[in-house]
Amino acid sequence: MSTAPAASLFADCALLPGGFARNVRFEIAADGRFAAVTAEASPQGAERLRGPVLPGLCNLHSHAFQRAMAGLAERSAAGAPPAAPAAATDSFWTWRQVMYRFLAALTPEDIEIIATQLYVELVRHGYTTVAEFHYLHHDASGQPYAQPAELSLRIIEAARTAGIALTLLPVLYAHSGFGGAAPLAAQRRFLHDPDSYARLVAELHKRTRGQPLLRLGLAPHSLRAVTLDELRATVALLDRLDDQAPIHLHIAEQQAEVTACLQHTGARPVQWLLEQVEVGPRFCLVHATHLDDSEVDRLARSGAVVGLCPTTEANLGDGIFAGVRYLGRGGRLGVGSDSNVCVDPFEELRVLEYSQRLLHQQRNMLVRGPGSSVGSTLLTAALRGGAQAAGQPTSELAVGRRADLLVLDGEDASLADLGDDTLLDAAVLGPGRELVRDVLIGGRWVVRDRHHRHAATSRERYRAVMRRLRAL
Repeated sequence: MSTAPAASLFADCALLPGGFARNVRFEIAADGRFAAVTAEASPQGAERLRGPVLPGLCNLHSHAFQRAMAGLAERSAAGAPPAAPAAATDSFWTWRQVMYRFLAALTPEDIEIIATQLYVELVRHGYTTVAEFHYLHHDASGQPYAQPAELSLRIIEAARTAGIALTLLPVLYAHSGFGGAAPLAAQRRFLHDPDSYARLVAELHKRTRGQPLLRLGLAPHSLRAVTLDELRATVALLDRLDDQAPIHLHIAEQQAEVTACLQHTGARPVQWLLEQVEVGPRFCLVHATHLDDSEVDRLARSGAVVGLCPTTEANLGDGIFAGVRYLGRGGRLGVGSDSNVCVDPFEELRVLEYSQRLLHQQRNMLVRGPGSSVGSTLLTAALRGGAQAAGQPTSELAVGRRADLLVLDGEDASLADLGDDTLLDAAVLGPGRELVRDVLIGGRWVVRDRHHRHAATSRERYRAVMRRLRAL
């Protein structure tokens, strides 16, 4: 995507697995991984980086096409005054109707252009990996394309152009509700039966195998969109291809989903899932907004990652995750951009912490213990949880890991003269919104001095798509 692999880099300070270190030299191998990471080293012969260095972050949950919806669902529904009762006002479910109408107009080229624009934006803000929860499979009438993997391949090409590492999560979506309810007409672009889905996954496995910046996982969409038998078959399908690959699903995002699950199964969604399926470190449960205390505790013990998307969850009015209890019990988490109303990982972490402060009416909530730093706690959790959920060899500036790193702008006033955990607190909770100067992915520079070489072209193509869509 960009220039030749970097060879030797030198940072005045960098966040290593044991904490911040000074005078850090990075040697990068031809395969794009760190060959050596040495603190208190000499800068001789190395390129000197112009700010503090952090590992690249993983966006563990994205629906790329929704980037083009930003601003389209923020008008109050007709007949619902601002102070109307909840039943009459807007919700996730009314937002979903806007989404259905929007996606009906998208062509394969549109989807690639929108995804490319999004991925360029993600990289520029510090994400070096994205897990794409990809559920658009067919044309607007619900028919497969001549190449059934057409839209997945468009996502792969968008990631290649943007230079971002991709964990592709093709979605199995079969039903509109619990008990195998018939799908809605508006969902026809999503739908697969187990056989057609297995063929799609087999094709994508061939296409992604051996690619250094690509990983394939699977995504049974949600407990309402797949039956238990389909969920188990999906896991078995992946086991045959790669028994370490990640499995993601939406769960307990909305209270209405919890109610429906209770009515159908007699159990809450996370409770039911943990009782029916062996959930472990391969799993990423996205949102998990509405959990009782027992579910929080059991999920923390499972080793799975909870995928939080705080800006989208706020935008949709989902609710607030039980972050304090979950983190206090050693739970693993990461962040994603979901509907892509926000493309900044630091902003996601900020909203996550602030939601807990508003809920509990206290400060400094998401910490590992007395005296620990909010910024350090959240960034470390997001790095580790994101890499685990994506199944990608990133998250640490360490030998053997993929050479993904961010160079923060050491001249930004919001970071001036700060070091160690205070720097991370300022990055997450301070006023700076354009903190990332340079981005290295797989040993190659993708962003230099805030410039991505495809940014201008991508933006113009994206604007042309938006003009056409708005005219429909």
